[in-house]
Amino acid sequence: MSFCIEVWGEFACFTRPEMKVERVSYDVPTPSAVRGIFEAILWKPAIQWHVDKIEVLNPIRWTTIRRNEVGSVLSTASVLSTQRAGKGNLALYADEDRQQRASLVLVDVRYRLHAHFERLRQARITPRRGASDVDEDLSAAPETDAKYAAMFERRARRGQCFTQPYLGTREFSCSFRLVEPAELRAPVPADLEGRRDLGFMLFDLDYGPPPHAQPQPCWFRAVMNDGVIHVPRLDSEEVRR
Repeated sequence: MSFCIEVWGEFACFTRPEMKVERVSYDVPTPSAVRGIFEAILWKPAIQWHVDKIEVLNPIRWTTIRRNEVGSVLSTASVLSTQRAGKGNLALYADEDRQQRASLVLVDVRYRLHAHFERLRQARITPRRGASDVDEDLSAAPETDAKYAAMFERRARRGQCFTQPYLGTREFSCSFRLVEPAELRAPVPADLEGRRDLGFMLFDLDYGPPPHAQPQPCWFRAVMNDGVIHVPRLDSEEVRR
């Protein structure tokens, strides 16, 4: 069963990974960012979300934001050594390590996001849970798709979420609502009519079956037709690694 939610916000930044220092956003949301929005509303270890389609409702507009950021972070090695020694200095003074960064972000965005979930045959071990939690799920009674579908619809209608959904980065939170099946497709802005090739875009990170040493980035060629981007499946030939 497929679901559609409409999200909107003042700013969005779906960062291009090839930009190392300055943050530059893609023109449209990445599938991984869309998946994160659905998981923010309903996340369960027994289901996995798959993005089907992204509809862009507002014209694509940009703005530049400049802000001060801290140029470094505390290393894990220094923290561990301080713990072992029982003494040391772990302070980080922002005034002494401040750097100015520029971000090219999207402004006044609105999207309709389409996705469906699949129930996994066995629960996954993810960073959010340990192996003991997985064992508990495997011993529990099997769940049904209808139960998870009702949970998502109820939460989306009420505006409930496990974590606040955001548009690319956590500082750009968004509002959302459930789009009912009877609602008509939103009109396409004149700026988005026709075909637009957006080039290769980050699809998601493939963690593979456990144990997996490093997640593998996956890419696909994003093409927008009249404001709509159809997203292939992760196992599709259109997705490259």
